[in-house]
Amino acid sequence: MATIEAEDLKRLAIVRRLEAAGFRAWPASSTAYDGTWAVRLTAGFPAKRLNSVNPLDPSDHSDIEGRIARASTRFAEFGRPLLFRQSPLAPQDLIDHLDEGGWTSFGESIVFTADLESLDLSSAIDRIPIKDMARYVNASLAVHERPDGLRAGLTEVLESIRPPAGLFVQEAADGRPVAVALAIHDDDLAGVLDVAVAPEMRLQGVARGLVTTALRYTLHKGARTGWLQVETDNAAGIALYRGLGFVEAYRYVYRAPPRTN
Repeated sequence: MATIEAEDLKRLAIVRRLEAAGFRAWPASSTAYDGTWAVRLTAGFPAKRLNSVNPLDPSDHSDIEGRIARASTRFAEFGRPLLFRQSPLAPQDLIDHLDEGGWTSFGESIVFTADLESLDLSSAIDRIPIKDMARYVNASLAVHERPDGLRAGLTEVLESIRPPAGLFVQEAADGRPVAVALAIHDDDLAGVLDVAVAPEMRLQGVARGLVTTALRYTLHKGARTGWLQVETDNAAGIALYRGLGFVEAYRYVYRAPPRTN
């Protein structure tokens, strides 16, 4: 029993570290704490990670109904629907409460990690990240097929990142962006985010090339552990990361309250 408890504590410590790195790598414009529940909100960009309640301690389960009500009010003030992001750090009492209340689950994602020195990055192209933030934002919006109205919000998110960030864009011969990736070097950790490939360029090795380039860049900068996350319905992404040597660290899922007529 003691061994199992020690293993659980070690796993939770890893989850906490990666969650903190994820917050730094993709910062919300507003983060308020209700106990150890991080209420993250971003008026200018609708990403779920930037607009969700993130419980960060399995033992913090007091006054669940009151805290959900307070979070709901805060989300309404931002014009966002209330969402919880349920990771292994979420208290079981809260999970049971959401289940009993009919909250839906969606957007399940896997957080992967890898020892960068164990990966075969020899085929990666040494590429210097671009310095032009506007160029990266334009490319990201185009490749993700996001509306131009999100330009200011995405720019604000990217400019708020505190650890060193590498902006990678791959362009076609005509200068049109076809792939993007964001590499965050945070001490010994390297996060790769915002990975996307234009539909007409998928399944051609473009994602693998850009991701390995980003990882090699962070390895040269001193990172030792790589991390990234992908939704479970992205079979191609999961195959890519497993093929590179990444292993699953944990999963998280989003929870939304039942609709009321």
